[in-house]
Amino acid sequence: MSPRSDLPVAVIGGGPVGLAAAAHLLERGVPVRLYESGASVGANIRAWGHVRLFSPWGFNTDTAATALLRRHGWQQPPADVLPTGHALVDAYLAPLAQTPEMREVIETNAKVRHVSRQGVDKVVTRGRGDHPFALTVEQMSGDARIDLARAVIDASGTWSNSNPMGASGTPAIGEPASRHRIAYGIPDVLRAERAVYADKRVLVVGGGHSAANALLDLARLAETDAGIQLTWAVRSGSLVRVFGGGEADKLQARGQLGTDLKHLVESGRLNLVMNFSAARVDETAAGATLTSTSETTIGPFDRIIVATGLRPDLDMTRELRLDLDPWLECPRALGPLIDPNLHSCGSVRPHGHKELAHLEPDYYAVGIKSYGRAPTFLMATGYEQVRSITARLAGDHAAADEVRLILPETGVCSTSFARAKQPEAGCCGGPAKADADACCVEDETAKAGGKSGCGTAEAKPAASKAAACCPVPA
Repeated sequence: MSPRSDLPVAVIGGGPVGLAAAAHLLERGVPVRLYESGASVGANIRAWGHVRLFSPWGFNTDTAATALLRRHGWQQPPADVLPTGHALVDAYLAPLAQTPEMREVIETNAKVRHVSRQGVDKVVTRGRGDHPFALTVEQMSGDARIDLARAVIDASGTWSNSNPMGASGTPAIGEPASRHRIAYGIPDVLRAERAVYADKRVLVVGGGHSAANALLDLARLAETDAGIQLTWAVRSGSLVRVFGGGEADKLQARGQLGTDLKHLVESGRLNLVMNFSAARVDETAAGATLTSTSETTIGPFDRIIVATGLRPDLDMTRELRLDLDPWLECPRALGPLIDPNLHSCGSVRPHGHKELAHLEPDYYAVGIKSYGRAPTFLMATGYEQVRSITARLAGDHAAADEVRLILPETGVCSTSFARAKQPEAGCCGGPAKADADACCVEDETAKAGGKSGCGTAEAKPAASKAAACCPVPA
């Protein structure tokens, strides 16, 4: 059996990166079929549609997608405006999906349950690449079918796979039983779910940007609702990472988020509990209490927001031979570039089909799913991923190997606020000399002393000065 070249490339997921992949394939004349599990494109984004993005419109649209839109009279939003999730869908993704070319290849209410090779399981090696991919597609009615594809671009994202509250990566004891009072992610506490949180004792668990957004929205709600009692529990003993670089962050909105959160903590308007690793949830007559691994108990609470990150759905591709980083669950070659144990900066150099390839030929996870459990992702990076991959699938190897994206200087190292108050020092001591093979002063000093970077043998320098500041150990 040989793979049929007339089969389409299957794109899983109708978010920004999935739609961009379809647009690039259409531009190159490659047959494509896109499967979106929701009733319309951008369904996952609608779940956090009230949240404003860190990056402006100029970094949130794809070249092939915008070229297609302009042929149908689309007017691009101002490049310097920060869209909300809802605006991203309404002004960009929905019009893109409604172009005649895209309408022909998009199927909504189509959930891809499994991806495998037709007629062979994961164990079979001989002739494996000659078998087309087989996608089990489940429709809203419950009916299922098998569709064949020559390649798979998996842009299904991670939004529907929240990390649990338990600090060990598994649900805390009692977490499922308290599900009626738990929300995962960033609930819309100022509008759609305002009544749910009004006059309540609310706990937010998590130390990232999602937790920061939830806390700041709750603080705004508390300005008109004196009955709200707000508690924030974090596993770390330091808030430096979530506070970020403030004014030094080249993504101004992200820096402002950290600054606003720092001001909220300093205001005393919330109860901050640090070094808290959740292990157990108990339902009492007064509400839910949480107990940590060190037997510290907090509560009771009426509502709990769990913002502990996301993880990819690996069950869908269980019958594929994936080469995954053992702890991030991203492509192995990408892991060292985005590992949060080493990197506290907010960007990674542009990358494409080589870094995203697996042992299973012609399967690629892209977008936020390609980052596995790593927390920081720029949409523009996903657009570069699919540009490279689609060029390879079209046989344009020169274009596939090129890097056509220059990312903004978004990286800001975790640093003390004492250092942040010294603008002349900057991130990691400031930039290295122009002729130095180093990303910052600390990296330059370390290399001069025979170390591998940033003053430790374990740390590795960033890929380029433009892409990130120097990574430091967590």
